[in-house]
Amino acid sequence: MDADGQRHAILRPPSIVILLDTNALIWLEQGHRRSQALARSSARLHISPASILELQFLVEAGRLRLKNTTLLDVSHDERWTLDDPPAAAWFHKAADLSWTRDPFDRLIVAHARLRGWRLATGDDLLIARLPESERLVV
Repeated sequence: MDADGQRHAILRPPSIVILLDTNALIWLEQGHRRSQALARSSARLHISPASILELQFLVEAGRLRLKNTTLLDVSHDERWTLDDPPAAAWFHKAADLSWTRDPFDRLIVAHARLRGWRLATGDDLLIARLPESERLVV
């Protein structure tokens, strides 16, 4: 309460919300050193359905082996939340990203932009193309 006996709301900065690129998700899931800052962060972490599909592709191609876990476990891990953006708006935003031919990069960047979240990534192309305000380098 102030001197006049009125209550005032305490303004707290909004918590940071981060969408994990697939590489950041893999690093967090596997405890890689590049994910340490994210693991210690108080930011709210989210993953994209596009990352789950990309993980499946990587597993099928033999390029990734999940450590004692399944894709379902990754989807429901308590360290992050699986976000489900509206498909039409998400895909329209992805269609505007002609600077990459990688469909997963398009979808994940579009997801982050649609939500207004920063993208945690170690992907050199994304780091080069996204403004600092839209990315978090891991």
